[in-house]
Amino acid sequence: MSLPPSSIHSESDVPAPVTPASTYRLQLRPEFPFAAAEAAVPYLSSLGVSHLHLSPVLEAVPGSAHGYDVTDHSRVREELGGESGLRSLGAAARAHGLGLVLDIVPNHMAVPAPLRLNRPLWEVLREGPGSPFARWFDIDWEAGGGQVLLPVLAGPVEAAELKADGEVLRYGEQEFPLREGTAGLEMAELLAAQWYRPAWWREARTTLNYRRFFTISDLIGVRVEDPEVFTATHAKVLELVRDGVAQGLRIDHVDGLADPEGYLRRLRAAAGPHCWVVVEKILAREERLPPAWPVAGTTGYDALHRVDGVFTDPDGSAELAARYREFTGLPEWELTAHACAREVLAGDLAAELGTLERLAGDDLAVAVRELLIAYPVYRPYPGEPQPDPRAVERAAAVAGPAAVAGVRELLLRDPAFAARFAQTSAALRAKSLEDRAFYRYAPLLSATEVGGDPGQPAVSVAEFHAYCDRLEREWPRTGTVLSTHDTKRSADVRARISVLSQAPEPMDGTAGADPALAWTARQTALGLGEVPQAAPRLADALLKGAREAALRTSWTEPDEAYEAAVPGYAPGPLDLPAELAEAARANLLGMAVVHLAMPGVPEVYQGAETEYRALVDPDNRRPARFPRRELARLDAGAEPSGPDEEKLALTAALLRLRRDRPGLFAGYAPLAARGPAADHCLAFARSPGLVVVATRLSHRLALAGGWRGTALPLPPGRWTRLPSHPTEPPYETEANLSTLLTASPVALLLRTP
Repeated sequence: MSLPPSSIHSESDVPAPVTPASTYRLQLRPEFPFAAAEAAVPYLSSLGVSHLHLSPVLEAVPGSAHGYDVTDHSRVREELGGESGLRSLGAAARAHGLGLVLDIVPNHMAVPAPLRLNRPLWEVLREGPGSPFARWFDIDWEAGGGQVLLPVLAGPVEAAELKADGEVLRYGEQEFPLREGTAGLEMAELLAAQWYRPAWWREARTTLNYRRFFTISDLIGVRVEDPEVFTATHAKVLELVRDGVAQGLRIDHVDGLADPEGYLRRLRAAAGPHCWVVVEKILAREERLPPAWPVAGTTGYDALHRVDGVFTDPDGSAELAARYREFTGLPEWELTAHACAREVLAGDLAAELGTLERLAGDDLAVAVRELLIAYPVYRPYPGEPQPDPRAVERAAAVAGPAAVAGVRELLLRDPAFAARFAQTSAALRAKSLEDRAFYRYAPLLSATEVGGDPGQPAVSVAEFHAYCDRLEREWPRTGTVLSTHDTKRSADVRARISVLSQAPEPMDGTAGADPALAWTARQTALGLGEVPQAAPRLADALLKGAREAALRTSWTEPDEAYEAAVPGYAPGPLDLPAELAEAARANLLGMAVVHLAMPGVPEVYQGAETEYRALVDPDNRRPARFPRRELARLDAGAEPSGPDEEKLALTAALLRLRRDRPGLFAGYAPLAARGPAADHCLAFARSPGLVVVATRLSHRLALAGGWRGTALPLPPGRWTRLPSHPTEPPYETEANLSTLLTASPVALLLRTP
């Protein structure tokens, strides 16, 4: 089998396209700095990607494995090679015809140790609200009695070993600035005189008075809605864009901002019209991205949900849900989600709720809480502060119509309250759904993914086509993903797990003192399969999941005896039965071909060009393996060996087509098969020249007797398979699916002249 030529570019300064043909995500860290990324550039160019998507590159907490804990916006991270290393990577990328997309973090900064690394925060703690940097941070000085709560102590302040040392206050290895003129005071008086109050970390839950990232007190909210703060925090990134080092930006957690649209308009004006900008925005199933936002689209979790869902069997997933509820005694999805929202708001986000209740007043406090719990999406959009009518009804049933009406009126007339309500809503959805309910409700783990709908995991072919058609019309330059640094399970693990929706039988025999954990352990083991270090990787993921679910243990209230037993739930390496392994192969290749060919800009996560099995972070941030030799072997004409190389050949073929023949990926037209197995065929045409075919629910197809004469009518023309097979004649008018999909569950057809 031969692949399309790799078209490796010469070492000339080839300009990268404005809109990426595709992106490839690289997770930078001290062990994988800019120099390592630069060494991978020739391979990534030969693979066919057009842009490298880099995890955050600005100065972060020392040793950070992710970079989202920014400490200095004015400097490129020295641990990665500094600005010279980044510019060298950019030059190498351009020489190979590639561009760079930077992941930027406007919502928050680190509260680091040592604290001096965040100079603006250090100055605020030293000088208080009169500091020039005070406008940077979202601090409620009044709520703290004029002090910022710092939840940094291991226990009550009375037991803390604090001491003044010159112009700093020391606590172990940590130090904090002393307010001018207070160095000689007695400890009690000294603490009362500071612009901050060191406190036991547990106090953050109820009395924290700065906005944070979700429930992470080590990340303090930044007020980028202030023009001066925006300018200061974006100067270096915008310099890199203006200098041509970067051609695109991914905006992390746009829902956390006070005014997302205003921020994006300011960013667009500063970055220029040619910079490709996408936002990390989680959209509910029926939700739409605000059309006025000046962006190319989202980072692609909405696409992930549709691709996963179209390869999920609705009947089998419903059967698994019934089995799960019977086996565990846990409630259905809607009740689980509602209970988790109430728990998180009353517990982890009690400080944020308290701020809103204080702003609204006692008479409206209950209505504020009930509206937050009932709100069906992450947050209200700018210009649309009114909650969904269904949410209003549910909240009014508890808080009373008058109180709910009062909160709605407050949302309309008080922009500050509306912004804080929206920011809290986003944090609540993320923590109660992604970080709790998705771990607690586990009938089919492939459905418990960011942007997913565990209560209705399957997506029909008609719904998938409608989504793609809308994407092509409204957001053709949006990002699409299947695996990211935030997915709880990589796409190929989910491809294996979703097979259980066609055959729930492998879940029979699940047993354990904690039924929910036993169920999760078995299903996760089947998804991970026989891979290196499977047992410890599975045990780590199970412990994290148990803490997030917060049924028997949690991050803040760990049950040590229970947690000690968690590794025992990790079974030995489990593989799927042979017939289901073949169905998993069909899912793996089908999801890959659909993702890489559908509308939008597809992203390949590092290492996911081959079969890539990873669990929740930090497992999914392990160093990537670049299959240079395998790709070279395929380019030399070798046949793919197993799903690993099948996926690599398919990925390279589509990425190269996207880069070299972008006109093939314009337009979208659903294609419908004819025959008894038509529902098992997912097919569409891009432009007049490319047809994509994938097998869905292949295990059920095999049980029903195969394709049985089912055929796919084709658009007019003569069609040849890619990669080409010399003995296979061109297809005209229609393709018999038994013939077309004999060797592979997927097919790409190109129109011949």
